[in-house]
Formats: sequence, C-alpha cells, structure tokens
Amino acid sequence: MKLKLLLFLCCLSFVGLNAQTTETLIQNYLERTHESLGVTLEDVQNIKIVSDYETQKTGLQHVVVQQTVNEIPVFNAFATVTIKDSSVIFVGNSLIANINSLTNTSAPSFNTEASISKAAQGLEINVPSGLEIIGSIDGGVLFNSGSISQEDIPVKLVYQPTANNDLRLAYEVTILTVKGDHWWNVRVDAQTGEVISKNDWIVSCNFESDAKTSDAPISHKAHNHTNAFGYAENTMMVDGSQYEVFPLLIESPNHGASQIVSEPAAANASPFGWHDINGVAGPEYTITRGNNVWAQDDKDADDAPNGYSPDGGATLDFSGYNTNTDLNPLATTDFAITNLFFWNNLMHDIWYQYGFDEASGNFQENNYGNGGSGSDYVNADAQDGFSLNNANFGTPPDGGNPRMQMFLWSATGPVGAPLTINNPSSIAGAYEATEPLYFGSGLSDTPIISDIVFTTDMTSTETDNFGNPLETSNTDANDGCGVITNVAEVNGNIAIIRRGTCPFVSKVKNAQDAGAIAVIIVNNVANDPLVNMAGTDNTINIPSVFISKENGDPIFTQLQTSNAVDGQLLSQPSQRIDGDFDNGVVAHEYGHGISNRLTGGPSAASCLGNPEQMGEGWSDFFGLMLTLKPGDQPEDIRGIGTYVTGQEIDGVGIRNAPYSTSFAINDFTYADTNNEAQVSVPHGVGFVWATMLWDMTWALIDEYGYDADLYNGTGGNNIAMQLVIDGLKMQSCNPGFIDGRDAILAADMAVNGGANQCLIYTAFAQRGLGFSAEQGSNFSRTDQVEAFDMPPTNVLDCSNLSVAENTLSQFKVYPNPATNVINISLNKTLANDVNVSLTDLQGRQVLKTKIGTASTTSIDVSSISNGVYILSLESNNKTYSQKVIIE
Repeated sequence: MKLKLLLFLCCLSFVGLNAQTTETLIQNYLERTHESLGVTLEDVQNIKIVSDYETQKTGLQHVVVQQTVNEIPVFNAFATVTIKDSSVIFVGNSLIANINSLTNTSAPSFNTEASISKAAQGLEINVPSGLEIIGSIDGGVLFNSGSISQEDIPVKLVYQPTANNDLRLAYEVTILTVKGDHWWNVRVDAQTGEVISKNDWIVSCNFESDAKTSDAPISHKAHNHTNAFGYAENTMMVDGSQYEVFPLLIESPNHGASQIVSEPAAANASPFGWHDINGVAGPEYTITRGNNVWAQDDKDADDAPNGYSPDGGATLDFSGYNTNTDLNPLATTDFAITNLFFWNNLMHDIWYQYGFDEASGNFQENNYGNGGSGSDYVNADAQDGFSLNNANFGTPPDGGNPRMQMFLWSATGPVGAPLTINNPSSIAGAYEATEPLYFGSGLSDTPIISDIVFTTDMTSTETDNFGNPLETSNTDANDGCGVITNVAEVNGNIAIIRRGTCPFVSKVKNAQDAGAIAVIIVNNVANDPLVNMAGTDNTINIPSVFISKENGDPIFTQLQTSNAVDGQLLSQPSQRIDGDFDNGVVAHEYGHGISNRLTGGPSAASCLGNPEQMGEGWSDFFGLMLTLKPGDQPEDIRGIGTYVTGQEIDGVGIRNAPYSTSFAINDFTYADTNNEAQVSVPHGVGFVWATMLWDMTWALIDEYGYDADLYNGTGGNNIAMQLVIDGLKMQSCNPGFIDGRDAILAADMAVNGGANQCLIYTAFAQRGLGFSAEQGSNFSRTDQVEAFDMPPTNVLDCSNLSVAENTLSQFKVYPNPATNVINISLNKTLANDVNVSLTDLQGRQVLKTKIGTASTTSIDVSSISNGVYILSLESNNKTYSQKVIIE
C-alpha cells in the first residue's frame, strides 16, 4: 500500500525529490529492509509522512514517517529517513513490531471534550469551563483554553504504546497550565479516561546538581581576556544596530567584560535584521523584539506579553545601560533583557548556518518563504518572578511559540550593608539590608545622602465627612499603609516606614507619592531573617531597602525624641544573581528548543522524554561551543552554570564533574549512566553524553584546528557543530546513546565521506561507547553495557590509528617546561609561513614571529618571564594552541 501524505497546518518542504517519488522510495526501502528494522512487512504498510525537508548546506533530505493503525497514528512510532542523491542512506528507527495485533479498540467510549476534563483530573489541575471547539487540526479538533490553559487545547486520537507491549487507543491532549510551569502533552485512555502517559514540553533546568557547589561568596570578576568574537563581519546585516552585552565566547561576567557589538545579525539567517517581522527593509520594532525573539521582563510571572522591554530608538542603540552586575538586578534590567535578546538571536543565527533553519523548524515569526511554519519566535522572559535558582524552555511543534524563562539565583555571600547612619553618633554605623526583587529602581554606585524621616499616615481614627473610617485596617500611623500626611517632612528625604499589614509596594509607592527619594522599611518581627521584598509595581522608580527590627527600632527611637538622623544608601553586592547574564545557561536553554525540534522532525515535540535521552547533554554542548575560545585546551576545566551558582570560572559547576578530556578531571564513562545514586535523569545522563561529545570535538580540533569564525569556519569545532546538528536530524525518536553515536557516524559518512569515522569512534570508545556496547531499552536507565573496543577491521579499518593517537596533533612543543629555547615540530599538513605567538594568561602578547615548514624550529624565550603561556600557531586561517610553561 502506498504511503499516505499527512497534511499539516505547517508547510512541508519538498526539495530535490517530488512527493510521489519520496513516498515510493521510502515505501520500497522499508519493505525491503523491514526485517533488519525489527518489524513485519505489515507494520510498514500503513505509514504517513509527517515531515519532509532538505538541509541546503548538506543536500540531505530528512523525511519522518509514522506508523498508523485504522488510520490513527501510533504515538512516537517513527522512522527518520535520510535521503541523499535519491537513495536512502540512514534510518533512525523507533517503529513498533506487530502493531495490528496490539491494539485494544478503534472506537473511543467518550468524546473529545470529555477527554480534556479527564486530562485535567489526571493532572490535578482545575476543572475546565466554557470549552468550545474553535477549529480543526490534522486528525483532531482545537478547543479554546477552557480557563485551564494559556493556549488553545488541541485533541486528537492516537495509539499509545505501553509497558505491557500493547497499543491503547487514547486522546492526545495538550495543556499549557495557567501558571506556566508545565506544558503537558498527555495521552488519556479513550476507554477508561485514565492518563496513561504524559510528557512536559517545558524542560525545567533546575540543575539538580550531582556535584557540590561552592559555599564561597559570589565573585563577579571582569577578566580582561583578549577575545576573537567569531563574527563573520562580511556577512552581517547592516542596520546600524548596536548592543552592549557579554558577547560571543564570553560565558558570563566572571569570564570577561561587557562590550558593544555592532550589527551582529547574520545576513542569511536574519536578512532584515533582528527587529524585523514583515520582510521589508526597516525595523518594525525598536524594542528588544523582532523576528526571532521577543525579550521582556516577567517580574510579575504572568507569562503575558505585557512586560517591559528596553527601547533602542530609531538607531537601535541598546547601550549605555547600567552594566554593574554586582548591583541589585533591578538596577540592570535593561542590560539583562538586552543580553537575553542578543544571545537568543545569536543562537538563532549561528545554528542556522549548520541547518537549524526554517524548513527544519527553527524559531521565526516570518519564515521569508523558506519553508516550515512561522509565527513561532521565542518568548524570552528575563528576571522571571515565578521561581528562583532555575531556568526553563518550552518547545511546542513547529508553528507554536516556545518560551524561555530565566530566573534569579540566590547568592551565597553575606548580606550586604547598603545603609549607613552618619548621625547621631549613638546609632552611627553600617546596617545590613536587602533590596526588593522586582520593584523600584535599585541602589546605584552613587550614594543617596539625606535626612531620614518617618512617615505619618491616616489611621482608623480618622473619618470622612460621613463619619466612616478612612483606614479601617490601619492602626499604625508609621507603617505607610495610608496616604502620607507629613508630606513636607518626607519630600526630598529618605523615608523610614515600619512593616505592617499592607504590601511592600503600597508603602513604597505612598512614600514616593509624598516625594521621598528612597525608603527604609523596618521589620516588625524580632529575630526575623531579612528577606527580599516581594511585589511588582512598574510605577515605583525610587530605591528601597529592608532592615531588621533590631536595627530599625533605635532609628525610630531617635526620630521620636526629636533627634535628627541622617545617613546614606549605597549599592552593595547583590544577594541575587541574574541568570540572564550566564550565557552558557541561556544557550543551554535555547539548545533544548533545537534538540526537541530536530529529533523526530519539526512536527513532533515529544521525542526526548525517555530515560536514556540525552537532551541535557546536547544543551550543554551548545553552550560550550559558543563559549570555546582561542587558546582553550582540551584538558581545561569547563563547568556549566558556574556564574549562577556563585563559583569561580574553574569551578565544578552543576554537573558531576567539569567537562575536560582529562580522565584525571572527568573519568565518567557510559556505565556510569546506570548509577542511579550518582547520576540523575535527565541531567546526569546528559552530562555523560556531553562528555563524549566534548572529547569528539577536541579530537576534531586537534585534527583540523580551531576556527574562530563560528558562522563559516572550517575548523574541527565547526565540523563538530555540523555533525551534532545532522545527527539530531538523523537519529530516532526516543534515542539512546548508541542511536546518537550511530547518527553522528552516519552524518560524517553523508557529509564528509567518512573522513572522520575512526576519530569519532575512538572518542566514543574511550568513554565506553565502543563497538560492543549495548544500550538495552531506550526506556530504561539501568541496563546499559559499556565496551571500549573499536569495530573489527572488516567493518571499519582503523589500523592506522593507535589507541594512544586518538587525537592527531598538528604540532609538538618540547621541552615543556622550557628554560631558554622552545622547539616546535610541525605536522606536514600546515602551510608555509606559520604565524607563531606567545600570550600570557591575561591575554598580553609577549612574542610574535613567523616560521616556515621545517620539521623543527627553535625559538629563543630566554628573555620572557617565568610563567604559563599559550603558544598559538596560525595556518590556513585556523588556529592551533597549546599551553607551555617557561621557568
């Protein structure tokens, strides 16, 4: 039986082969190879094409087909077919055997509307109300939100595979909870109403660390690294825009200083710039909104498109903001949102070069006629008030807007002392205080020096003209809950207010309306820990602080005895770290969108929910690749989330170990994924996978060099980036480690002619993912079997590559440590006139010369101070680096 073409709301791209030829080609292939795929001939007879697109850079056509029974799709039962030159070259297989004998029924016992109520019951959320059908989707119907979802609710019939090896007819229902904490895709048994399977499209990276983080105070150091930003300037969009951010290659404020980057939009990925949506020259938005992302604050955690976004004006100038990340995040909101906007666009444009484009399901409002479904830019929420110590990314299928939520993190250092009392001497000194999370302007580096005065306001003893109390709930005349009556005294001074029954924002707003330039709120509970005052009010534009009752009562006593009190407020190191400045975390979150859109094709969003899936690992990889710098070494310590967790740049981060090719630093192998006590799901499992990808990347860099051009480069890092993107497209739904490894090997065969097969296999084998390794069930995290062997020579002949030679160095340096002379032995593949430089760890160049291709060249270093240096060789527009010690 011929394939049936499944028409989606999205536009499917057919390039190279027409639809009929593709159907026939895949049908014939599956019928011919069904036994090797582990299914019967009958299992591949009723299959639908669910996505079909071509990657322009590689020429590979990626087609996903889905099994059906009774014309009803089987959930996640896909064959991911890769076609090159009109031939099937690889199949990622998640097909199910004997499907026709496994089904329980073909008719549901209740209707689509009832399925939503049963889903809500199973999810333990509110009962839906006012449900109405508002449209249709392929194979189902679309309901309104029913007051339980932020989005309209699609419902359709599927067959859900179960652990009992059967297929149960179910309704697939998708609900984005009102709170926005879950984007549930659930399957409700169409006979019993039971929720039999569910997955969350929001990947919440609360980083349940398998490692111990530092207890040391947070240190926001601005290191003066020398940076090659990796922008290909000749291909950038000219629109006059500029952004002050922590740029490409700079992971966080601890890793380098902020800089102004001009016109960074890639001309092919964002042809009308980052602020366009209509495809006509000239920006539609001058705020941090455009075709790829809308970045705004969400301090009130309502997920609504009503947050604040900085405005760059007609010139798109997003610079000049407060960039001191030591301050309360309220003082750096503009800077934070700009950085978040910049890095979302950066991720969009760079990975576009490797094939995460419109046809494959990337995130754009307008796809400019390049295939795929539009109207799905990223909603990126900065300083989100919903949670702390967290970040997440929700990815619906192509055509639905993903959401990134970045939160504040708790610093580990002591509470700062921003309040200083100057007079009288009896209470003079520095006082610990905290600032609000989400209202007011925040303190700055410029001190606020003024008299401190208490407020008086209307109490319940005051009445209106009819004898009714004006403040029935207010009995404290100094708590700022009513209209301030001593405006003359408060105006132009710092107001001190006692904590009471009304919200913090009400107190501060009342004082602001009376002319106060800042507010001190004194706790009314003894021995109570200081908190960051909660609440949101965008109309408050003065700073405020919260102090203890023990520190505040003496100030009130002085004021009530008519003694004047004066003091100052000055910014101190913040007690909140802003996740918007950890670019590794931002890239990690965006990476979830990439891996979820590519695995199983753009029309799927639930192919990375099995226990052995490696989503967290791919996300770490994406962050690592965009912060990998010239001069970095394979053995270096690379932590994930060191900034947000208050660690130094060489900290362990939030993984089991740092990323490093050195087994002395990171000795994790495939078998460690079985260890439930030490390696968590999904973060720990993903960490082990990313460790393997990191080893592979460095093996490729050693072979081909590092290329700082992340857009058009040809170095080993660029090759690794391409292989990972192609591997995601080629692998099966619900992949395990071997599925991921084999897809990368297949990508190398398809794109590079297999030039790196031995190198890639060696990188995986040394971490236990060798030829004889077994992944067991993709739905079990404890049945993996590691092996360190290479394939037999009749499968892959790697006899010319020894185990110790898994990374082929382009040059050798000896002696190291050196005293007076360094000898450099070159690989014959390097070109003539190799540029050599020696740079200290602060980025200062201490030596620069040029050498030829002689087998060995000696360089005099006798005049260079003792220390650790980076020796860099530049050849063929690639850079090769190695650490050397001079003593």
